[in-house]
Amino acid sequence: MIPTAHILIVDDELHIRTSLKELLTRDGYKVVTVESGEDALECIEDNKFDLALVDLKLGEMGGLEVMAELRQRSPDTIVIVLTGHASLETAVETLRKGAHDYLFKPAKPAELRESVRLGLLKRREMQHRDLFEQLDILADNLEGIRTSFNTWSDESLTTQRDIEGERRFLRHGELLVDLARHVVMLDGHMLDLSPTEYEILVYLMNQAPQVVSPQELLREVQGYDSESWEASEIVRQHVYRIRRKCQEAPCSQDIIRTVRGVGYTID
Repeated sequence: MIPTAHILIVDDELHIRTSLKELLTRDGYKVVTVESGEDALECIEDNKFDLALVDLKLGEMGGLEVMAELRQRSPDTIVIVLTGHASLETAVETLRKGAHDYLFKPAKPAELRESVRLGLLKRREMQHRDLFEQLDILADNLEGIRTSFNTWSDESLTTQRDIEGERRFLRHGELLVDLARHVVMLDGHMLDLSPTEYEILVYLMNQAPQVVSPQELLREVQGYDSESWEASEIVRQHVYRIRRKCQEAPCSQDIIRTVRGVGYTID
């Protein structure tokens, strides 16, 4: 954590602004809150912020517009998007447009803290890289320093690549999974899956269109081998619960297909 980091909160809900400010202030950050996109732009004219938490749905100027202006006026400010409508599609779009992360409101304190921590870490690494680039103009013998820095920051950079890389999201038709947040959406509806149900679904998506046997699912997801009849019974119950939860989605789609006598696959 960087205790002196300056954070801007842009949200039109007073209780959200208040709770976020209290939490982040307790963590040692300097926090400024505003209730509109217009106020945010005025604020960044006179202040420099390391990170901004921006609600997607504001007034006349929405969160995406605020984020675009921030990128132009303060390109090194890290942006974390807040959304209260569980729209994973929109959240993914913000990542493509340069947001560091997104959080569903109300964000869990631990989740918020971790996202802020990683965002500020990313900003510090960007500043270090900029410094190296400036030094490289003055000298051609900085390769050793660059290598040392990359080694020092390897763990944190790997974490960011895992979060921001192409493997963060899995998609199959109307099914979309965020591997970093363990969020599963079907036709825009968030599925409330247990950890085991989530792992089964992700494994089937990674193996599709291959048909996976219950024994393989049990071995890969829960880490132990079992008799065929036992695996079939256990997995059948999990698949039944996944299907029932999928029926709550607008498309009411049965995404898991049973291949009799063989196993399961994503349809």
